[in-house]
Amino acid sequence: MPSYEQLGDLLDPVSTVLLTVECQQGVVGPDSALPELAREARSSGALHHVARLVAAAHTSGVQVIHAIAERRPDGRGANRNARLFRAAERLPLQQLSGSTAVRLAPPIETTEEDFVVRRLHGLSPIHGTDVDALLRNLGCRTLIVTGVSANVAVPNAVFDAVNLGYSVVVPSDAIAGVPAEYTPAMIRNTLALVATIATTDEVLRCFERSAGRR
Repeated sequence: MPSYEQLGDLLDPVSTVLLTVECQQGVVGPDSALPELAREARSSGALHHVARLVAAAHTSGVQVIHAIAERRPDGRGANRNARLFRAAERLPLQQLSGSTAVRLAPPIETTEEDFVVRRLHGLSPIHGTDVDALLRNLGCRTLIVTGVSANVAVPNAVFDAVNLGYSVVVPSDAIAGVPAEYTPAMIRNTLALVATIATTDEVLRCFERSAGRR
């Protein structure tokens, strides 16, 4: 884990953005299309920690962006070039634009200042979306990546952000994947090589310290 000073240097509220990845009702909610992932996101505490980080970001002036994956009812524009996409087409609950499934899942609360970026294709919350342009216009230097899943979308977001020149912080207890033991292995063997790994409490302490300086 980084030292408090190192993490504090990275998490200047003026140049830090918090990204939540696919924390939507159809993915991590009680009626999820992916019940195993939803159970893990909740039972591990990851969704709770994401909500804590979002609330603290609102208080400390850190910008929040929510990345949502959805599809049109007719499926046009969606990928079909991987088994994952074809399996998603057969799920009983679809992440349809405008439906309850693509609303943010409780206990995460949003404000009018939050950005919600929706994508109809691909695996990445960043590549091919508005996220990078928003980050640059916001003066972002450090991106905090949270949400699901540690299997696909979260590592995609981390790699894309690093390739685009951002520093990345991953709160290890605010991401989830399946099976449960995969997430710490992914963090230890992959994400730790390219991102700063911290805990939610460590990030929150940095937010609190920054808020106290204002």
